[in-house]
Amino acid sequence: MGVHRTHYVCLPCRASYKQEYGPDRARRCPRCAAELIHAGSAFAAPRRSDAPAWRALTVLLTAGVGFHKSCCGGPGFRPRTPRAVRERLAHAAATGEPVVRALTRDDLSFADRRPGKPGSRPL
Repeated sequence: MGVHRTHYVCLPCRASYKQEYGPDRARRCPRCAAELIHAGSAFAAPRRSDAPAWRALTVLLTAGVGFHKSCCGGPGFRPRTPRAVRERLAHAAATGEPVVRALTRDDLSFADRRPGKPGSRPL
């Protein structure tokens, strides 16, 4: 049986490294020695030159959103642009929804639809 490997990210270097999983030790970036963040096994790193995508990714990872496989569907929706992240953070602040849940919501148009609210459609 093989060793389970997963992705770890260094945000200052904009680099991703695949290493064997083990929560018992801190991982360090081989380039800058900063601590690596566990991103998950379904993580796909943006290009190093794509600064907006890395800004969005920084918000996601520091908020605790991971890219882990969940059954057959993969990690689910993750915003890829700073604008999408800002929209979801504003939604979380306005509604009181937890930030992690707002960041992983794929559609904000139905987020505030509650039964009995004027203009709402049934879910």
